[in-house]
Amino acid sequence: MAFSNISFKRKSIGKVSLPAIKGFDVRSNMHVSELVEKMGSLGFQASELAKGVTLLREMKKEKATVFLSFTSNIISSGLRELVAQLCREKAIQCIITSTGSIEEDYMKSKHAFLQGAFDVDDEQIKKQALNRIGNVLVPDVYYSEFEKFNLKLLDEMWKENHVLSPSVYCKKLGEKITDKNSFLFWANKNSIPVIVPGFVDGAIGDHVFFYNQDKKQGEKLIVDQAADLAKFYNVMLTADKTGGLIVGGGIAKHHLIGAAILRNGLDSVVYVSTGTQYDGSLSGARPTEAVSWNKLKDKKKSAFVEAEATLVLPLLSLALLE
Repeated sequence: MAFSNISFKRKSIGKVSLPAIKGFDVRSNMHVSELVEKMGSLGFQASELAKGVTLLREMKKEKATVFLSFTSNIISSGLRELVAQLCREKAIQCIITSTGSIEEDYMKSKHAFLQGAFDVDDEQIKKQALNRIGNVLVPDVYYSEFEKFNLKLLDEMWKENHVLSPSVYCKKLGEKITDKNSFLFWANKNSIPVIVPGFVDGAIGDHVFFYNQDKKQGEKLIVDQAADLAKFYNVMLTADKTGGLIVGGGIAKHHLIGAAILRNGLDSVVYVSTGTQYDGSLSGARPTEAVSWNKLKDKKKSAFVEAEATLVLPLLSLALLE
């Protein structure tokens, strides 16, 4: 690669000024927002984190409609309470997530998940009727309790309407939850739509299957996944400005940026991911790839923070909450 066009005296490439890489002193009384700002000069992922914070601040300043997309492991972790706070403070306007988030939000409203270790003996974990999510442990009984509750809830909803849309289910479940650390509780309170594009991919799907076993054709509970498209697309298309905070990948990420094609892309976006782009997966795809699909309007209005979410999401969320 030739660098003949770089003038190191001007510290620029062409007409673009290049900021200096430098460190700073950490003070015991330093505010978190000041710390993140200063991290922008460190280079590597710290600089990308600071860029993400700047973009989220711009979203807030411009009163953009902010879409939050995340995978279910976010709710498995202690970030659940942070998502609930974002809903409580109305810092986001729409959630796109996976079924595990819904199930685990309810379970956590009744019981705490447990901290284990990544290198435990999984055969022993299984014998103790536990399930492992990284270094988080979930007792089998939590799922059994949820199944009993959910079959009753599905029956209640079936009596009202034989056709169920995932967002209506999430709102109904939010009405049942009394735990104020629940994101569904606050999403319901503040009319924040919760969109679950893969609704039956989880325990809830099993419950729908079990519920319908004794019902005749024509009386079964029908999950109308497409019913939420109008609700979701209406939020996307009526927004003056759109911003995305996308944590992880999978179907939730794709459902958000795929819908953004309808308006020629999100105005700005922040990705948090550990995925690699070199296998061609959507989960590891960078914002620049989204530009080619009209899922993002301008690559300059994006940040890709390559980090595990529990390390950086609290710092990014501060930009929407401060």
